Amino acid sequence: MTATTRRVYKRRETITALPLYYSGQLLKKYTGEKEFKNFYAELRGSTLFLYPDEMHDTYSEKLDLQMWKSMSMDSPYQNNRSTIYTLTLTNEEVQLKVDNPNTGEEWRGFIMTVATKEIPSKLQLLPGQMLRLEEVLSEEKKRQAPCPPLPYTPYHIHPSSDDTYDDALSGTPLCFFPVSRQKAEKMLKENTEYGSIILRPSTDNTNYAITLRQDYPSGPVMKNYKVLSIDTGFVIELDAPVTVPSLGAVLDHFLKATEFRLHPYLVPQTYDTCIDLPLPLPCFPPKTVPRARVAPMIHTKSPKGSTPPSFPKLPIKDTDTGKEYQDADEVLNPGVWVTINFRASVCLQ
Repeated sequence: MTATTRRVYKRRETITALPLYYSGQLLKKYTGEKEFKNFYAELRGSTLFLYPDEMHDTYSEKLDLQMWKSMSMDSPYQNNRSTIYTLTLTNEEVQLKVDNPNTGEEWRGFIMTVATKEIPSKLQLLPGQMLRLEEVLSEEKKRQAPCPPLPYTPYHIHPSSDDTYDDALSGTPLCFFPVSRQKAEKMLKENTEYGSIILRPSTDNTNYAITLRQDYPSGPVMKNYKVLSIDTGFVIELDAPVTVPSLGAVLDHFLKATEFRLHPYLVPQTYDTCIDLPLPLPCFPPKTVPRARVAPMIHTKSPKGSTPPSFPKLPIKDTDTGKEYQDADEVLNPGVWVTINFRASVCLQ
């Protein structure tokens, strides 16, 4: 590999920010076209990048294999004969042609392994090539493993001196919402006054995406852009990919590219504008529990029950501590039936 080729390779790696699995010459045409066009192709991640030639560092076309539906061979595998494959995606159908049938079989193996997350059966490849497919499958499964939930760290958007939007370290923009593409488009359509840009998780839940609404004379148009997360920042997947250091810089790029005609989608919050002083609570004096003074009363009853009971007062005797009622047993004659009741005289304190 020459120094120039190494620089081109390094540049492609920076632009795409995806691992390289396979590369080589590849002919491609859309269904209905007459002639194949020659490209230098690189399979990076789950995307097939097509370059005009081996020395170009910027791709001219790309095929997203996550949109894969099927891949069929137009003719049986034969030595010394070009191989043509029909690749059907959800949004288009293309034909790929490889002059060398062995190379074509390798292309088929790598494309289907990445697209279906499994190695196709009945591949006519050598043991070393099959081992490489297993490595690619393992690496791609790890790369597309679901990301952990995105943090809800408070993020404050404020225009700086050069009208850019800056985010705090490890912060998430306030215009991020954990919603699907359809929900984001609905939010932008129904609440135009809130803004026109939403940052959300990508459809595969492994990266991010930007959904925006642009108003044209013919009516509003919804657009979606994929944002890849890499070790050094984020890559906005455009015709000429843009690498930025943070999610705030992703948002800033779209604002600048649209000449600040778009605005982040921010749901307004209501705030109070007057500080009220509540009235003091009523204060009641503490309650006092009443204390009762009880004096014993004596009921006497004759054996025949004909005489109403009398209520003699017990005599009071002097003691060392004061005056006390004398014991009833010391006053009443023995043999008299005595009923003792207590009449309470209550004094509220």
